[in-house]
Amino acid sequence: MIEKPKFEARFLLPKYWLTWFGVSLLYFISWLPYKWQLAMGRGLGKLFYKFVPKRAEVARRNLELCFPDKSATEIEALVQKNMANTGIAFFETGMAWWWPDWRIRRKLHVHGVEHLEAPQKEGKGVLLLLFHFLSLEVHARLHGFVKPAVGLYRPHNNAVMEFLQTRGRGRSNKYMIPRNDVRSMKQAIESGEIAGYLPDQDYGRRRTIFAPFFAVPETSTTTGTLLFANSKKCAVLPTTCFRRDDGTGYDMTFYPEFESFPTGNDLADVTRVNKMVEYAIMQRPEQYLWVHRRFKTRPNETDPSLYQRS
Repeated sequence: MIEKPKFEARFLLPKYWLTWFGVSLLYFISWLPYKWQLAMGRGLGKLFYKFVPKRAEVARRNLELCFPDKSATEIEALVQKNMANTGIAFFETGMAWWWPDWRIRRKLHVHGVEHLEAPQKEGKGVLLLLFHFLSLEVHARLHGFVKPAVGLYRPHNNAVMEFLQTRGRGRSNKYMIPRNDVRSMKQAIESGEIAGYLPDQDYGRRRTIFAPFFAVPETSTTTGTLLFANSKKCAVLPTTCFRRDDGTGYDMTFYPEFESFPTGNDLADVTRVNKMVEYAIMQRPEQYLWVHRRFKTRPNETDPSLYQRS
């Protein structure tokens, strides 16, 4: 379990001054009107598109692999929208970490909360499946206003960023668990907690099955979902959080609990999770984290990379 860290004098060392400068700039920007920040984010996204071509290329390739029926023009339009949303996500981090409760809470629009409440009334813990949408930082903060939760946690290499992100992400929730601490995660679920888990990235070959994801028939898919879902009295249900197009906030939706899950057929179970990720993405494809190399791990280590163009 990771408690909120305390400030340390070493954070003021010269090697962290550039970090503090960038963080301070983001902090002051976070107090600007919300729609101003959205506009600034879209502008930053245009710069990403132009000056960080490698990330745009990863997004482009992911979209080509997932949607082979889309034309090059359609793919490029989606890449540009995705880069704009990536820029917005930069400013949303400041909102999630530093906005006071009164300001961020009024941006929350909740749907389907009865699906989250039902298993808890039965004395179950909840494995809450979140996905890597670009509003993820805001999603975590807003979720605490519905039901405070716990979540897996990956330490930051920069000690100042580690301090800030741990405090920011835990601001309206309970506590975080190191990502390799399987036992504590299972204990949290078995004690009735809501535990957030992200099953939709390429985590390598460990605890992995190659399952279909969109048009890619063999996609490295974690079996960690099944490991935690096998906890005693565990309900598994997905949630999404999308930024509204009209700038009025975020729609957080809780979906019904997965019935008869897991089944014991690991391939069928992780495929079911992937189908849920697909369903979520299709609602707001431009808001998904396409810049992650989702298909970097191949079924055989000698297989050519899907990111190498002929």
